[in-house]
Amino acid sequence: MKKNEVDVIVAGHLCLDIIPAFPAEKRPLSDLHAPGRLTNVGGAVCATGGAVSNTGLALHRYGLNTRLVGKIGNDTFGRAILDVIRARDPGLTQSIVVAPGEASSYTIVINPPGIDRMFLHCPGANDAFCADDVDFPMIGTGRLFHFGYPPLMRRMFLDCGAETAKLFCNAKANGLTTSLDMARPDSGAESGRVDWRALLRNILPHVDIFLPSVDELLYMLDRPRFAKFEAALEAGEPLGGLRQTDLRALSDELIAMGTGMVVMKLGAYGLYLRSSANSARLLKFGNGAPANPAQWIDRELYHPCFEKQVVGTTGAGDCAIAGFLAGLLYGQNPEAVMDSATGSGACNVEAADAISGIPTWDALQKRISKGWKTEPGL
Repeated sequence: MKKNEVDVIVAGHLCLDIIPAFPAEKRPLSDLHAPGRLTNVGGAVCATGGAVSNTGLALHRYGLNTRLVGKIGNDTFGRAILDVIRARDPGLTQSIVVAPGEASSYTIVINPPGIDRMFLHCPGANDAFCADDVDFPMIGTGRLFHFGYPPLMRRMFLDCGAETAKLFCNAKANGLTTSLDMARPDSGAESGRVDWRALLRNILPHVDIFLPSVDELLYMLDRPRFAKFEAALEAGEPLGGLRQTDLRALSDELIAMGTGMVVMKLGAYGLYLRSSANSARLLKFGNGAPANPAQWIDRELYHPCFEKQVVGTTGAGDCAIAGFLAGLLYGQNPEAVMDSATGSGACNVEAADAISGIPTWDALQKRISKGWKTEPGL
């Protein structure tokens, strides 16, 4: 590999996560919501969060030459973000944009035992991020470009995602394989009023690998069905009553919009993959294309979660993405890549923050090869 060549450029949302520790016993959700009530918690873990940190640092942990691109302010939280990342590798901060006058993004992660996590989020400088913040010539030649969370970055979802489309066009012009992760829009904010179907039609022709969660897709493509899905989940129905045929229909719609491959995150139910039957589309993947493209044409794979001891779920989807992209870049076949992705997500939830549970690549592969058992799936 040339001196200025990188394996992965990870760009997009970057923030500081503040994660209070809760007592082990499960408490009613009302304890956290009652006005005027004080709830005792333990010490807080402060870690970097967002796609840039969660996916990028996991890829770095897996031994890939990684560059991180995000936008922060020159404030206390911004300095904390840089300090956390520098502690892992000083070189990882060289492409992070520090914008004077902007507030750095932060998230308070409320993650009590037995209850799905909740977030209090300030987007900060992420709202000012634009395509020109990724200087591809300065970063150097690379193999894959990954971008995360445009619904939480105002300039990236305005005008039908014009800045996101520009960014991905720039990445493709530099020969990079492209991948995109989403986040659920805030229904009460500007992002909740975006025509997400139109935005996806605009950007997916430039996205080789699309890696959303199933709830994000339903919110963006079928709001009434999303409401039924949420109600069914609340009632305890596995995956909100969705079946593999539903996942196939959703992914085929996205492939028809122009993406080459859909990897759908299913939370506690694992991962689903669907790839294009158009071999010409897969041959346009660029520098990070699969080692054997023929193995990836017209594939449909489902992988349940591996068994694990859950400590926290922050960043689980991001780390599953890191496992998927690492497996792809290391030349694994589709089945092995799905193992790596699901295993990476399982390792993530065995720690409170997004990165501490991530092992080395060799350790992950060894754990998988030893017959790591899976949980019941769909």
